[in-house]
Amino acid sequence: MLSVQLVGRLFAMAGRVCLSRSSAGLGTVGPVETAIRTKLEQALNPEVLELRNESGGHAVPPGSETHFRVAVVSSRFEGLSPLQRHRLVHAALSEELAGPVHALAIQARTPAQWKENPQLDASPPCLGGSKKTRGTP
Repeated sequence: MLSVQLVGRLFAMAGRVCLSRSSAGLGTVGPVETAIRTKLEQALNPEVLELRNESGGHAVPPGSETHFRVAVVSSRFEGLSPLQRHRLVHAALSEELAGPVHALAIQARTPAQWKENPQLDASPPCLGGSKKTRGTP
């Protein structure tokens, strides 16, 4: 059951772009992905928030929520270095990064930067946790 506070947040987000692209298998949004989205919304009030669960491309059980890629576009990033922007994202997600999230790729941009290149980058394929190159046994 949705709480009144959560419903209010959903309506408040309606004017902004928020996308989920699940690569974990079934295309469903799990609790970790939901927590990441909620915490980034609360901490950074992003104009654009794109979140992709990339766990399905790694050596983890189906339905896992361990590998994510996020694009966060916020005016809060104005005047900050890339390192300072990443620190803000990490601070918002400290609980998830200390627990279930193994990898988080971050694109933290200002609205002007996003306007120049409005897309979520692609991650390279997983090599199974080793340093092997593709095509070698």
